[in-house]
Amino acid sequence: MDRRVVLQGVASVAAATMLPASGRAAEAPACRRRIPSTGAEIPAVGIGSWITFNVGSDPVLLDRSTSVIAAFLEEGGGVIDSSPMYGSSQATIGYALAQLDAAASVFSADKIWTSAADASGQLAETGARWGTSRFDLLQVHNLIDWQANLELLFALKEAGQLGHVGITTSHGRRHDELERILASQPVDFVQLTYNLADREAEARLLPLAREKGIAVIVNRPFRRGSLIRDLDREPLPAMAAELGAGSWAQVLLKFILGHPATTCVIPATTQVDHVRENKGVVRGPLPNAAMRRELAAYFDDL
Repeated sequence: MDRRVVLQGVASVAAATMLPASGRAAEAPACRRRIPSTGAEIPAVGIGSWITFNVGSDPVLLDRSTSVIAAFLEEGGGVIDSSPMYGSSQATIGYALAQLDAAASVFSADKIWTSAADASGQLAETGARWGTSRFDLLQVHNLIDWQANLELLFALKEAGQLGHVGITTSHGRRHDELERILASQPVDFVQLTYNLADREAEARLLPLAREKGIAVIVNRPFRRGSLIRDLDREPLPAMAAELGAGSWAQVLLKFILGHPATTCVIPATTQVDHVRENKGVVRGPLPNAAMRRELAAYFDDL
């Protein structure tokens, strides 16, 4: 089953009516989600840039990336997430936004990925690559020198030079330390890994974020594509039709967005049709808690 093959028939009817075919209650779709600390809203599906936008100065690949971002904007836009760690991805985003005259049309999210002593210089380079002097969100990447770097970001926010402050981890690493930070620091966002295969965040981090009013950005929803490659050999769960999901990619995203703590998910891609497919998951119902448990059980049994 190819990711781009979309089920028609029952799935499209279920999506159009916003009700699961079996009549079981599913959560209403939410195209936009509220950031608890500020009340601002962002689209529930953003876009990541790890690997996919690291294209150097190749003009063909730069234009391909620009087409991806153009499609993303056409589908509602939202969070574009990057990092100094991601090679030329920041410059690629800046190039695309300049070509599209769209710098003001996205929720710009980037990171500090260095010691606090070098953070100000790195942030200046990041802004120059994006072509912006003010980010909607800056995050401490993978907890690097987090105490001092958070202090810097809080000061920028207090001065009106930054919209939101966040902290990130990935691959399920350092959850104990991240939990302590979320419990003690007034961050606006946390970014972490969560998907059908990596569900550790359900135990403590997602409930804590919801309790503390911290927005959650989910990274690695497809494990860099490996989840989709593995699952495409397997039949979709029957529930996919109820949810209006025509591919495993959409099932995976709906599972993540069905969790009440999730604010935004940031799948990365190099293909325009995948952008539109990813964005389309919010046009149908999302799984409620019982349905998410069924999806997890189905996945575990494969």
